[in-house]
Amino acid sequence: MRKRILFLLAFCLLAVAALAQDFNRFNFNVGGGFGGATGDLGKFVGTSYHGVAGGGLNLSRNFGVKAEYMYFNLGFKDSVKAGQSVPDATGHVQSATLNLFFNYSLPGKWGVYAIGGGGWYQRTVDAGSHFLPADTVCEPAWRLWGIACTNGLVEPSQTLSSHSVSAGGYNFGGGLTYRFSGQAKFYVEGRYHHASTGDGSTYVFPVTVGLRW
Repeated sequence: MRKRILFLLAFCLLAVAALAQDFNRFNFNVGGGFGGATGDLGKFVGTSYHGVAGGGLNLSRNFGVKAEYMYFNLGFKDSVKAGQSVPDATGHVQSATLNLFFNYSLPGKWGVYAIGGGGWYQRTVDAGSHFLPADTVCEPAWRLWGIACTNGLVEPSQTLSSHSVSAGGYNFGGGLTYRFSGQAKFYVEGRYHHASTGDGSTYVFPVTVGLRW
């Protein structure tokens, strides 16, 4: 009986080892591209660039988990800069997220995948330094700088300079892959990111082209 149990345990260990060799245990990705913002943020910024990098563990040939860092530049529209007294406006969104993904192989070297998760998001904007006396007429974009207004007027006197807000958020999307060498793949991905920042939600949608391996 003991020999049978030992044999069964040995068989299970060998099976696990064989499965472990059937796919890479680790995964990595790096990419970049362009994207835009939606919602209130989309009223002030246009299409801009971004970059992303990540790595994690493959739990099977189809399922895995990965941590990712994203930098998304906020390119303010020229009309907003000129018309709302923020000529030097710049900004960006950063995120650190933990995501689950599911791969599905198509005929040949093609594949598709779904990905989603959540984590930490920070939105930062800068506009030099401008003193706003009390009773200055508020501009819509100033809410991104945390400027408090009452009945459309700045109250009390405030300074418009740099401002950051952080919040939890989530993301979801999917992509198309093409395997070109071993486990290395080109990928094209679209993903929606949402963060519940205190001065209004932050929505961005980057389209990424990159490498996965």
